[in-house]
Amino acid sequence: MNRQPWFERRFEFGLAPENRHDVVARLMATPLQLHAFCRDLPPARATAREGRQWSIQENVGHLLDLEPLWAARTEDLTAGAAVLTPADLENRKTHTADHNRAALADLVAEFAQQRGAWIDRLHGLGAADFARSARHPRLDQPMRLVDHCVFVAEHDAHHLGRILQLLGT
Repeated sequence: MNRQPWFERRFEFGLAPENRHDVVARLMATPLQLHAFCRDLPPARATAREGRQWSIQENVGHLLDLEPLWAARTEDLTAGAAVLTPADLENRKTHTADHNRAALADLVAEFAQQRGAWIDRLHGLGAADFARSARHPRLDQPMRLVDHCVFVAEHDAHHLGRILQLLGT
């Protein structure tokens, strides 16, 4: 099955900041989904690669690797920055982390901890904060905090979908 590569996706944002709880609920669900997908997964299956594609475990590690970026961009937006913190478009952190050597349960737990901390930060913000905007460096378009959350939820879904594909479901 051919999937659209992440970097080829384009986004049109339109969720009203007053509806931020809808997308925050999606962000809160990702750790639960990862736990459900990865529970009792044998290490050989979790670390199996298809060619040069990441394994299930490496997809989980990649999600974990990006949590500091999502938090930094939230701080950029709440501080009134003009441009969001850029991502490492080569994913060097994921490629060098050797996530397949870690325990999958530890990666999922660390992801849940970091995502929980970011969600706690988002819960402390109001609709006006979610309306703040800065330029996304790769997409070269304005992105409000509510849009950033949609972007992250879509990124989560992209990797959750890949994990399901690797699981054969």
